[in-house]
Amino acid sequence: MLKAIVALAALVASASAHYTFPSLVVNGETTPAWVNVRKTNNFNTQAPVTDVTSLDLRCYDTQTNPTAETITVSAGSPLGIMSDGTIYHPGVVNVYMAKAPGDVDSFAGDGQVWFKVYQISAVTNGGQSITFPAEGVPGVTFNVPKNLPSGQYLVRMEAIALHVAQSYGGAQFYISCGQVNVVNGGSGTPGPLVSIPGVYTGYEPGILININYPIPKNYTQPGPPVWSG
Repeated sequence: MLKAIVALAALVASASAHYTFPSLVVNGETTPAWVNVRKTNNFNTQAPVTDVTSLDLRCYDTQTNPTAETITVSAGSPLGIMSDGTIYHPGVVNVYMAKAPGDVDSFAGDGQVWFKVYQISAVTNGGQSITFPAEGVPGVTFNVPKNLPSGQYLVRMEAIALHVAQSYGGAQFYISCGQVNVVNGGSGTPGPLVSIPGVYTGYEPGILININYPIPKNYTQPGPPVWSG
């Protein structure tokens, strides 16, 4: 009986440690869950993606036939992406965007169209310590690049949990895609452009990594550099 209770407690703790990103923050207001963000497969289970070759690495919505409303945000203004709790695990964050050729409602994000606009990396100290500023925060906020051309975009949140990333497939990806209409934009050329899936092999030193022992002397953020505009 005691073993069963312990096992159940461990299962509950494991589930509670997972998270989704169902809301945006625009003009300081958090949007309702799954209104401006496409509902992900894990909206109930909160389970992560672990296969970097899977189509689910893009928006994690292959099973939900998702729809979302598009919300307007000005280039150069803050845009937030919020979890349903906190980013519980130690890890890093990448935020990507992709411009739809027309209406973002029907845009799947196929091809080499994604560029990185924000990241939160790890902080290292030559092997003395490694810390993760994204750990424990409820969400992230960044400024939409001022020179980003006006138009409709997918904005993709990616939190990579690294607590069991010492073996291939151990890194956990928590993902969602919101829909935004960028106004007052500029004439920049975002890049470099990548495909998702395709941007990662799973063998990158920032994805396949033991963060516990020996403590890494440095950390290399996965993905392309940030385009700041």
